[in-house]
Amino acid sequence: MTNQNNKSALTTLVTVFFFWGFIAASNGVFIPFCKTYFNIDQFQSQLVDFAFYGAYYIGALLLFILSSSLKKDILNNWGYKNGIVYGLLLSAIGAFVMIPATAGAEQGQTAVFYFVLVALFIVGLGFSLQQTAANPFAIALGDPKTGSHRLNLAGGINSFGTTIGPLVVSLAIFGAASWSTEELAGMIERNEITLVTVQGLYGAVGALFLVAAALFHFSKKLPALKSDTAFEPANKAKNLLIILTVVILGCFGYIFSTYSGGEEASESLEQTRLALLFIALLAVVISIVIANNSASKSEKGWGAMKYPQLALGMLAIFTYVGVEVTVGSNLGELLKQAVADTGMNALGLPVLNDAQLAPFISLYWGGLMIGRWVGAITVFSPSKGLKRVLLILVPYVAFGVILLVNYLSGNDFTSQQILFFGICIAVQVFGFFLAKDNPVNTLKIFSILGVLAMLVGLFSSGNVALFAFLSGGLFCSIMWPCIFTLSIAGLGKYTSQGSAFLIMMILGGAVIPPVQGKLADVFDIQSSYWIAVFCFAYLLFYAFRTKTVLDKQGVMY
Repeated sequence: MTNQNNKSALTTLVTVFFFWGFIAASNGVFIPFCKTYFNIDQFQSQLVDFAFYGAYYIGALLLFILSSSLKKDILNNWGYKNGIVYGLLLSAIGAFVMIPATAGAEQGQTAVFYFVLVALFIVGLGFSLQQTAANPFAIALGDPKTGSHRLNLAGGINSFGTTIGPLVVSLAIFGAASWSTEELAGMIERNEITLVTVQGLYGAVGALFLVAAALFHFSKKLPALKSDTAFEPANKAKNLLIILTVVILGCFGYIFSTYSGGEEASESLEQTRLALLFIALLAVVISIVIANNSASKSEKGWGAMKYPQLALGMLAIFTYVGVEVTVGSNLGELLKQAVADTGMNALGLPVLNDAQLAPFISLYWGGLMIGRWVGAITVFSPSKGLKRVLLILVPYVAFGVILLVNYLSGNDFTSQQILFFGICIAVQVFGFFLAKDNPVNTLKIFSILGVLAMLVGLFSSGNVALFAFLSGGLFCSIMWPCIFTLSIAGLGKYTSQGSAFLIMMILGGAVIPPVQGKLADVFDIQSSYWIAVFCFAYLLFYAFRTKTVLDKQGVMY
């Protein structure tokens, strides 16, 4: 392909990255709405993430199991282009399923919520297939050395979707944010705000999926592209992942069954639910540790899991996606949960209602857009002097885009709020200058900043605490390509399989948010953010440990 065709192909490819961001961030508005509409607790509301991100894991696992059974890489047999087309069609089916799933639903009908989860699961399955194909596709569209920069560029487009998604969904459901909390609750109770708008929204999204699929299928500038790497079976790894899936589904399945009665849960039952969630969480960690330890003694049957950088990276992707999603998904509850009769929320700020949450959720996900736009600067090969200027300029241009999108949606931030987030961006920019494009240094610096931000949020109040939590998006923004690059470094013929294992670990977005949701139910919403501290702490450990591993192997990164 010519360089011009590469650029045209990349332009077409990034459309699917936009869709992922739009739907994923929209969940931040959809989750608190579902909690109000269906009369569910914080854990149940986080099942939106469990269904959506769990589908990534199940989809990638099924693809791996089928490929192992047939002894050939199914996705590679299709080609990356066709993999994306099939994924878009599957997501379109899920979007259209949302319409009959919510037909005639009224406030308080909890059973309907589970049909919503099924529809989201199907959408997520399609996204799993798209993402498994699109990441290596983006890398293959040019020099492999600049592949991570193309992923950053695509990630920037993805994050633009995360910025406008919450605003569009909020406008679609609520129309405006001018309702008081009491007025909004009354309107939902009287079925004046219904799921009809959700049906229309997902119908439109489903149609866009079909258009994108047609665009990919008929585009002559998009090559099919296949990996020339032979499929490597890993039966022991496959069997362990199946056992892990059974454990996770068993834990969540039992918890689901305890909600069937409808009565308020006792303290002991809530503690049992929380314990089972931690068992599911620990099962992931223990499984990967067992796999890597066993593979170090006997490599046969373990495939890519014999590489410690991959095993460490799988846990890093698990915790990274988990912390990125859980901070944003629980943000709505943090801002709307009133404390006693004070009229203030857990942070000591005025209580917000479901319709007023979108700007802050947009700001959180917009933080990821800011970092990814900065990460994409290298794609355009600027001079060193221009790059330094862009490192300062681009983040604030991106911030301006976020403010403009919110303004056009009828949402305004106060000058104090703009100043607070502007300071957070300045900290991020300082981190970029210190990291100097080195993936290990970038992870170290931004993990430390993430830990500090979450601790400030836990031990302070007011706008200081709010913007400390919001800055989590800024510090997560650049981590995915760093972790991905380091995890597959030195894997050789196992690179494709290692990439598939990493995609499976998007599972973190399915497991960690419900754990935080249940911590909020048992304790309180602000203290539940301790789980985010531990996630960032592991990412810091990963940065140090993986450097030691790769240096020992003599692998360049």
